[in-house]
Amino acid sequence: MMKPILLLLLSSLLPPILTVDPPLPSPDGSDFIRTSCNTTLYPDLCFSSLSTFANSINNDSNHLARVAISHTLSNTLHLVSYLQNTYGNCVDHGCDHPTASILKDCSDNLKDAVGEMRDSLAQMKELVSTGSVQSFRFQMSNVKTWLSAALTNQYTCTEGFEDLHVDGSIKDDVSSRVDDVKKLTSIALALVNHYADKAIP
Repeated sequence: MMKPILLLLLSSLLPPILTVDPPLPSPDGSDFIRTSCNTTLYPDLCFSSLSTFANSINNDSNHLARVAISHTLSNTLHLVSYLQNTYGNCVDHGCDHPTASILKDCSDNLKDAVGEMRDSLAQMKELVSTGSVQSFRFQMSNVKTWLSAALTNQYTCTEGFEDLHVDGSIKDDVSSRVDDVKKLTSIALALVNHYADKAIP
């Protein structure tokens, strides 16, 4: 009969019988969103913003990009409404002309950005998956161009505050809100690029 020590030694030399399987992807698709968000400049913001839509995205890169654009569009519309109210209050309470002018220009810039986001979202919904590669690239180029233009308009919105001495509280508040929308637009654009790269290796 083998001694316990000898049995222990032999068992340590044998290959393991049991193996640990790798973790399965999360059933709600959050792992897919996390991986996709890692291709953006703001992965944590990306994930926190889009993970609530995980059940509807279904590991679909096109759907994820569309959700990102739609989420950004919604936030931008809220910001336009906020700016319009801020401009109205500014005028009603007699704030200085430069501040009022910059608020109006900023609002107009963001309205243009809204139009460009709507165009990009409409194009994403109308992509012809069965068309030619050239047609797909043309459509994706349109989406990227519109989102890039929206981002440019957002940057233009805050540039006016940099050159003029305006009410500090309004400047800081508006700049912070626009910066948030800039980041969301950057995320949407990155996810569009990620989708395009996957669709056409």
